Amino acid sequence: MTASGGSATLMVSVSGVRGIVGKDLTPEVVARYAAAFGGIVRAAGRPVVVLGRDARTSGAMLAAAARAGLQAAGCEVIDCGLVPTPTVQLAVEHHGAGGGIVVTASHNPIEWNALKFVGSDGLFLDGEAAARLWTAAAGAIPYADWAGLGGLTEDREAVRRHLDRVLALPVVDVAAIRRRRYTVALDCVRGAGGTIMPQLLEALGCSVVAMDVETDGLFPRPPEPVPANLAPLGDLVRRSGAALGVAVDPDVDRLAIVDERGTAIGEDYTLAFAVETVLRRAPGPVVVNLSTSLVVDDAARPFGATVQRAPVGEANVARAMQAAGAVVGGEGNGGVMLPALHVGRDAPLAAALVLDLLSSGTAPVSARVAARPRYAIVKAKAPRGPNLVHAYDALARRFGDASVDRQDGLRLAWPDRWLHVRPSGTEPIVRLIAEAPGTRAAEELIAAGRAALDRRAGEGGD
Repeated sequence: MTASGGSATLMVSVSGVRGIVGKDLTPEVVARYAAAFGGIVRAAGRPVVVLGRDARTSGAMLAAAARAGLQAAGCEVIDCGLVPTPTVQLAVEHHGAGGGIVVTASHNPIEWNALKFVGSDGLFLDGEAAARLWTAAAGAIPYADWAGLGGLTEDREAVRRHLDRVLALPVVDVAAIRRRRYTVALDCVRGAGGTIMPQLLEALGCSVVAMDVETDGLFPRPPEPVPANLAPLGDLVRRSGAALGVAVDPDVDRLAIVDERGTAIGEDYTLAFAVETVLRRAPGPVVVNLSTSLVVDDAARPFGATVQRAPVGEANVARAMQAAGAVVGGEGNGGVMLPALHVGRDAPLAAALVLDLLSSGTAPVSARVAARPRYAIVKAKAPRGPNLVHAYDALARRFGDASVDRQDGLRLAWPDRWLHVRPSGTEPIVRLIAEAPGTRAAEELIAAGRAALDRRAGEGGD
């Protein structure tokens, strides 16, 4: 779906508005979506919008366009400048604003940028609210006249407040972490992490050995913090003798860990470690998405905590956490969410919780991983076509002994393995993800999913 002035390939979804800068995402497009959002916020009676951006080279230009669109719609803009995405979410709450806009394409390649929209509650818009915004952007924008234009103020304390909030959390024993005087290797991929991560680690008494903390947006590697992209951080850990390495994505809502040997352990362990840290001090429910690893269930089990699953997407997990009264949750991509801080993914929070767990004993990261059951995760894609429900039904019949969850596609689960088949929200494909104690078993589940999809394709249209 596109709005007037947008390109046919602009990606508009519950995740926001994304495109390639200068091709799909232009200042005109950004200003229009921002003005549409501003019109909705003004109509709700709270015409104040917080604005922030990550370090991408296109960020300042597109933030200026968003600012102009908001002011043209009659909204007061509070501009935080170059900050992490969770900092903007916290600033919306702090200012009692009607909403927020973050100019960021998260882990997408450098040529991309995007707008993410935050509601007055500090959460990203859900599907219903996003649909209202897309409808508004496609119609006539209620621009203000010369006397009704919005003003502009700057908030240069947003990062400091964010840091103070993390350090004040009861579930983080700052004194215990400081006593350990950890050496931590840090990779900010030249994104917005440079505005907060070194300061956080130093406040926790760590000696920081950093790489790519400059905030120029010139990513030296693919920016997603997955193991395949973290070899340079692993080298830095080994050279420096660090206790661990941490990497964030460009907008600082995801954290990945490299152990003291320089091995990337996988983003699911970030959430598993955080869950263990929180449940030791604040027992309660845990909520994760349907594609999150069983390592989180293993972390929660000794505390008797229930683990509930929600559809993929931060907004979905956030609202499920609120409904369940969860004490902690997140997504297996390294996104940790703590309602005591805010119900949004937060990499500085994740780093503090991981360091707290390490400070609770003497075991290094590698030993903590080795002490847990190990799983293999296999991911695949398939063409998206008709009769997806038929494929789901066929899989459910084939695996009659599995528990079935249809919140988001189909998830079949057993005590030690699962298969999740779902249509992508951003691409015309079907995603298949399986986890099992070994790679072969996970691949067999993926093969079963593919076979069901192939049979569906041969059945014709619905």
